[in-house]
Amino acid sequence: MPPILSIRNLNKTYADKFHALKNVSLDIHKGEIFALLGPNGAGKTTLISTVCGIVTPTNGQILVNGQDINKNYRATRAMIGLVPQELCVESFEPVLDTVRFSRGLFGMRPNRAHIENILKKLTLWEKRHNRIMTLSGGMKRRVMIAKALSHEPQLLFLDEPTAGVDVELRKDMWHQVKELKDMGVTIILTTHYIDEAEEMADRIGVIHKGEIIVTENKRDLMLKFGSKHLTLDLNGPLHKIPDQLSDWDLTLNGEQTRISYTYDSSKEDNGISRLLNDLSAAGIAYKDIHTDQSSLEEIFIHLVNQP
Repeated sequence: MPPILSIRNLNKTYADKFHALKNVSLDIHKGEIFALLGPNGAGKTTLISTVCGIVTPTNGQILVNGQDINKNYRATRAMIGLVPQELCVESFEPVLDTVRFSRGLFGMRPNRAHIENILKKLTLWEKRHNRIMTLSGGMKRRVMIAKALSHEPQLLFLDEPTAGVDVELRKDMWHQVKELKDMGVTIILTTHYIDEAEEMADRIGVIHKGEIIVTENKRDLMLKFGSKHLTLDLNGPLHKIPDQLSDWDLTLNGEQTRISYTYDSSKEDNGISRLLNDLSAAGIAYKDIHTDQSSLEEIFIHLVNQP
């Protein structure tokens, strides 16, 4: 099945010579949640704005469901929903009216059942007659999602969808995004909350200084770039690591009661068996042993800080 979004050799250079996008190539598959991560100024919003027709690329090609956005702008834009970072809503309009109006902007015929279903999915139905100015920030963001879904897009961009909302609302939004996926919507998500990407995304891309530096299935990314940490709780304090264990990169905690070892989990021989044998030979006894995996946040920091 061809990708729903295909980007090839996309560049954007602004008038001040700032090269915001550098030969970006990316495929997004139908039905997936794709998280685009990157530090401030990396090019996330520029990339989204270019696909949505808000920013004109310097060169490159963008296909939405096989159609070129430059040759078929109206048709391709109608396939896309966008929820921008900023809250862009009509303060004095009732919720229902503004969502209906957004559908009409794309030339879609009125569909009461569709609008009702969206508002109910986003828990906005009870607020449908409320003026938007009376809603909380989290509810206003839901209205923006409803507006973006009103014309039945196949591809939905969520640019920092949980910016400025509290932890409870963030988790609620995660649930809403998963429901959108179940409705058949392909979602591209940008976020500064790494746990958000770890929770929701099927695949993750990292953009840095205008370049896509990695795109991977979430599980493969964790295995490929992550590491595991082995921790042993000792039976008693150990004042220093014995010299005979100097070949191992071991760390002793401040209380001198715990030894840590970091290893590559993707290697067939990770050295754990040999380490435990060497510890036993050195007379070091431990009462507990456990491991943990690098978080996505640790991997992200490593990727954007490496040369």
